Amino acid sequence: MSTLLEVKGLKKYFSTPKGMLHAVDDINFTLEQGKTLGIVGESGCGKSTMGRVILHLLSPTDGQIVFDGKDVSKPDRQMLKDLRKEMQMIFQDPYSSINPRMTVSEIIGEPMRIFKTCSNADLDREVVKLMDTVGLATRLYNTYPHELDGGRRQRIGIARALALNPKFIVCDEPVSALDVSIQAQILNLMQDLQAERKLTYIFITHDLSVVKHISDDIGVMYLGQMVEKCSSKELFQRQLHPYTKALLSAIPRPKPHQKTQRILLRGEISSPIDPGDRCRFCTRCIYAQEKCFKESPKMEEALPGHFVTCHYHRQIADGTLTSQD
Repeated sequence: MSTLLEVKGLKKYFSTPKGMLHAVDDINFTLEQGKTLGIVGESGCGKSTMGRVILHLLSPTDGQIVFDGKDVSKPDRQMLKDLRKEMQMIFQDPYSSINPRMTVSEIIGEPMRIFKTCSNADLDREVVKLMDTVGLATRLYNTYPHELDGGRRQRIGIARALALNPKFIVCDEPVSALDVSIQAQILNLMQDLQAERKLTYIFITHDLSVVKHISDDIGVMYLGQMVEKCSSKELFQRQLHPYTKALLSAIPRPKPHQKTQRILLRGEISSPIDPGDRCRFCTRCIYAQEKCFKESPKMEEALPGHFVTCHYHRQIADGTLTSQD
């Protein structure tokens, strides 16, 4: 597999009256073509911001984005227009992300009209083909979004993202607003489309069961930083970062009487505004040592293909570092 996307030292800061808010801070990863990278973490950790920066819906503060072998960190107008054909996004809310004054066919056909990828005579046929691909009945051709349920609206968003035949799609919590039965349909659809079109996904979600189902690799984010990244199978078998351990301990078990060791996070959440040179998780970590408050850890490869951002991940994994409670 060839590398489609490489992100190096990606940063996105926002200016506030109290200082610079570090929404995304020094993110590094690679993503192979045809694979899915799942991104998990609590609200406000920078997941969606990272996805938007990669797509240049927001400009990066610093860092490098290499897409399909080309440096696209600072694209000019023509390069950005070309990138729009290759990189698309499926938004979280399937209603607010589509124009309520346009019909289903107009929404799906809009990218093809703008980029003139087909003639006006062929446009209707291409729209119908896309509707069939994502499971939308042809009778909905002239329907408006408010007349449809959430699942069908999300299918419109998926069809619109596929209209230009992109290589890469950022899926920003595409099933979180849907019922569980509809979630399964949309996830299966996305996996079928990935296999058929060799699509590459970044899949952003809160739902750990969903990310386990769809992802090849998983990255865990906390306050703008990626604290752990490895294969999906490896992450659910072995967690090296204290935050990841706490996150996975919160997953409900199918057997109500099954004993689980829930890790409860206590303490204050660090401010993302000018956080300083220290571990972002140190104020909530039961293993925090003096070094954690004075030096920010760097991401390192602890095991083959398993990356972690923690000073004491080896001692924590071995059980030689005791809790500070």
